[in-house]
Amino acid sequence: MDNFNNFALRHIGLSKTDIDVLLNYLGYKDIEEFSQSVLPENIFLNNKLELEDAMSEEEALNKLKEISKKNTVFKSFIGQGYYGTYTPKVILRNVFENPGWYTSYTPYQPEISQGRLEALINFQTMVGDLTGFEIANASLLDEATAAAEAMTLAARVGKSKSIKFFVDQNCFPQTISVVTARAKPIGIEVTIGDPMLLSETDNETYFGALLQYPGNDGSIIDFSKQIENIHKQNGLVIMASDLLALTLLKSPGELGADIAIGSSQRFGVPLGFGGPHAAFMATREKYKRSLPGRLVGVSIDEHGRTAYRLALQTREQHIRREKATSNICTAQALLAIMAGFYAAYHGPEGLKNIAQSIHLKTIGLAHEINVLGYDLKSNYFFDTFTIRTDDQTEEIISAAQSQMMNLRMLDKNHIAISLDETVTDSDVANLLKLFTKIGNEEKVISRLEIPSSLNRSSKYLTHPVFHLYRTETEMLRYIRKLSDKDIALDRAMIPLGSCTMKLNSTSEMIPVGWDEFSNIHPFAPDDQTGGYKILIRDLEAQLSEITGYSGVSLQPNAGSQGEYAGLLAIDAFHRANGDDQRKICLIPESAHGTNPASAQMAGMEVVPISCDKKGNIDLEDLRNTAEKYTSELAAIMITYPSTHGVFETTVTDVCQIIHDHGGKVYIDGANFNAMVGLCKPGQFGGDVSHLNLHKTFCIPHGGGGPGVGPIGVVEDLLPHLPSNPLSYDPDSRNVGPVSSTNFGSASILPISWMYIQMMGASGLRKATQVAILSANYIAQKLSSHYKVLYTGKNNLIAHECILDIRPLKESCGLEVDDIAKRLIDYGFHAPTMSFPVAGTLMIEPTESESLFELDRFIEAMINIREEIAQVEKGMMLIEESPLRNAPHCAQEVTRDDWPYKYSRSLAAYPADMNGRNKYWPPIGRVDNVYGDRNLMCSCPSMSEFKDKS
Repeated sequence: MDNFNNFALRHIGLSKTDIDVLLNYLGYKDIEEFSQSVLPENIFLNNKLELEDAMSEEEALNKLKEISKKNTVFKSFIGQGYYGTYTPKVILRNVFENPGWYTSYTPYQPEISQGRLEALINFQTMVGDLTGFEIANASLLDEATAAAEAMTLAARVGKSKSIKFFVDQNCFPQTISVVTARAKPIGIEVTIGDPMLLSETDNETYFGALLQYPGNDGSIIDFSKQIENIHKQNGLVIMASDLLALTLLKSPGELGADIAIGSSQRFGVPLGFGGPHAAFMATREKYKRSLPGRLVGVSIDEHGRTAYRLALQTREQHIRREKATSNICTAQALLAIMAGFYAAYHGPEGLKNIAQSIHLKTIGLAHEINVLGYDLKSNYFFDTFTIRTDDQTEEIISAAQSQMMNLRMLDKNHIAISLDETVTDSDVANLLKLFTKIGNEEKVISRLEIPSSLNRSSKYLTHPVFHLYRTETEMLRYIRKLSDKDIALDRAMIPLGSCTMKLNSTSEMIPVGWDEFSNIHPFAPDDQTGGYKILIRDLEAQLSEITGYSGVSLQPNAGSQGEYAGLLAIDAFHRANGDDQRKICLIPESAHGTNPASAQMAGMEVVPISCDKKGNIDLEDLRNTAEKYTSELAAIMITYPSTHGVFETTVTDVCQIIHDHGGKVYIDGANFNAMVGLCKPGQFGGDVSHLNLHKTFCIPHGGGGPGVGPIGVVEDLLPHLPSNPLSYDPDSRNVGPVSSTNFGSASILPISWMYIQMMGASGLRKATQVAILSANYIAQKLSSHYKVLYTGKNNLIAHECILDIRPLKESCGLEVDDIAKRLIDYGFHAPTMSFPVAGTLMIEPTESESLFELDRFIEAMINIREEIAQVEKGMMLIEESPLRNAPHCAQEVTRDDWPYKYSRSLAAYPADMNGRNKYWPPIGRVDNVYGDRNLMCSCPSMSEFKDKS
């Protein structure tokens, strides 16, 4: 009898009976025989993973609750880029806790993504308005990496020939660490100093400068003259800014800066021990094609209606590879959406009111402390001020902690205090009690305010979206209206190859909202974070066991950053051995675009390796190339199973060839959902791998982030894992940090901990087996209708299959897009298009889908093939078919003058759907060319906005 307290039965979509049906269809007697038929024998894992026994949902939640209680939630006045905030409950419940938002994918298919695209363009508009720039992206990973991205942007687009970059010594310490670490491998020389000493006659010429506004110590400085001086040297100026402060302060754009970066965390997103939070970047229109990250733009659909889409995708890593502007793929879409809703809910007046309240409390507290005889470091500040405490510093810090308050020790003589929207008058009074009169003469500053030259007079957030939803009722309906426009996992299967859109269970998500995890400052003292230490230690040990590696770093907050960190570890290993010349990175031609982009960021030279007709790495070409570069070879980057969806039987040979020539093997973990419990990359030749916890280990995709991309490494790479950003020495040979905080997006790690704890070793292995089984079932069912492009051992595939659509283009002019858009009429998100081969569809069902849903998808694909056959037979032209005119939105289906030769029912209810679970796309097919030719990346005009409503 099945134990329905067994979480694996809830997570895995196929019952035992269903599994037997699929095995019988494929010709196998049991799941073990099938698994051994798919994987190469020499890597197959016969032993069970050594993990704790599976727990029920309640048992796991109770255990994690006990762990969380070992965190102590203090009132933190630390600041340093992280601040207390209130998440409006209407946003908390209906966005943050809503699977309609958090289970959606990156909006590559705009027709079924209009809700989150609109929410993201609200974020872009908010950032652009507050920073004073024409264009902003749809989020980056965190403030420090955004600063590093801005540095490389300035190097690309600036006119200066210098390789030197200036960093304000008053930047946040974590930002300085990440920027200096990013600069090292690409040959940028960083100077850290006082920007007030920069002059137009300075002997040093910089291609760019990073200024903090307000500064790390809270001071507000008018940098207009310094910006002018940098410009006279043909340099560009980046300002790290605080969005809430910019409701009161003159914007970076108005001051003459070229780029603004920062974090939107304090717009309603909890501290979460460091993340995830949505960083931002805004710049001038002329730099739009070099802007890293996603960019949402306004276009039109085929009927002329306003539509949103991802714009200028040709600049991204999946297109430009090593020539890409960045390796960023996953960003922080869900958190950006929350920040955008926060701004819409409060509006410009509400945000300004919050900022003024914080500022007045800060001024009042600073004045009272100053009256007691403590010198203030600056007269001008927003929410943070620094006081000279000399030999009282540690005593005051300790006294604060005894009252469950955290202050920031700037150095042994200074304390910084940061206030935020959660600070009450009672909190201010408690802070004041920490300070007593000291003997020195009172030096009272008569005026504490923002300099008049920096008072903001320009308007911001003027678009109607920031004025219409001030009541909870209106905001609730707006959020619902947007989510209804999209397809997420709560509505249908999302069969995207290489994306692993599996169940994100409610039990896994619940702990993320617990105060003990969400309200911990990332720089809180160690004795307050005992629960996080246990959680992180557990997860590192679990992932080490699952991968076969000696150790794990959880710092990378995206797969792209995991790749980068892994390659930095390899580079550091070679340098430590005196092999500084090892800079060649071999990458198969089929690799995902992040691979070459990451190699370039790590200072390596990319050399491509050919693939044979079956998609496998060409061993002869690999041997010849490895021999050619034997003394320069740093690494190879391979994906396993391959991007072609098969377990290459020669993977151990590939690893051995590289090792024989002194190189290291990087195994991309994008497809690790096909390996868990069945093989271990650390045991069959891998030296380092990143994992996507937002794929394999159930962190939701959030419409394009958040993600976590930890790396596992073999023993000799352990000394070269990323450093803590607060203790990194840029003059050392250590690998620098790749994230603003030591544990990256720490607050979502409980999701993966819960998944592993509830599945146990047997459940994890079975999930992998079912994912592979379901993929083979789909491939076999569709093989008589479409060409399955690649197969591996025993004519089987791994966890995804690739359908070749190119013959259909030759036979009747069909495009991949036509199938993708027609699937929307059947209620499905399209598979991955044209990757890794142009003109193909890559399908990954995951283990979470039921047999009913698998069959529904198969039926839809077969019906679409029959529609294609009608075009092939000349029964209708492709231009007049439901394929080319898909998707069919309700406005078109109900129009009086139906213009098509096929019926309305065929358009809207194909395959006799009878309205079952009918999804209506809000728009028709989007005109991508129009969108890029007429680029607009902020909220459309009032008339267009009304049209979309």
